Amino acid sequence: MLKYATDCFIIKNFKGINLMVVIRLALGGNRDRKFYFIVAADSRARRDGRFIEKLGFYNPIGGEKVESFRIDIERFNHWVNVGAQASPTVKKLMKQNTKKTEVA
Repeated sequence: MLKYATDCFIIKNFKGINLMVVIRLALGGNRDRKFYFIVAADSRARRDGRFIEKLGFYNPIGGEKVESFRIDIERFNHWVNVGAQASPTVKKLMKQNTKKTEVA
């Protein structure tokens, strides 16, 4: 039995076509206060379009008192294990923030 309804989308969508799933940033907020969601999405979908699952967020203007990055590591690893490709920006954010947690 599937734990999440989205677990079957990596293999085939409703038309029977194989999907290429990417983990990337989707823009939120407004022009002056950018905010990004980290999402698993079909590679053919628009940047801010339909996505399969939200994995976390990144707030580039968050200060020291505000949480600026959060990701569900278990779901991120799930998507990577089933074949999803992380974008270069997401890889960079993961690398930067894993260093911060190891130092602290």
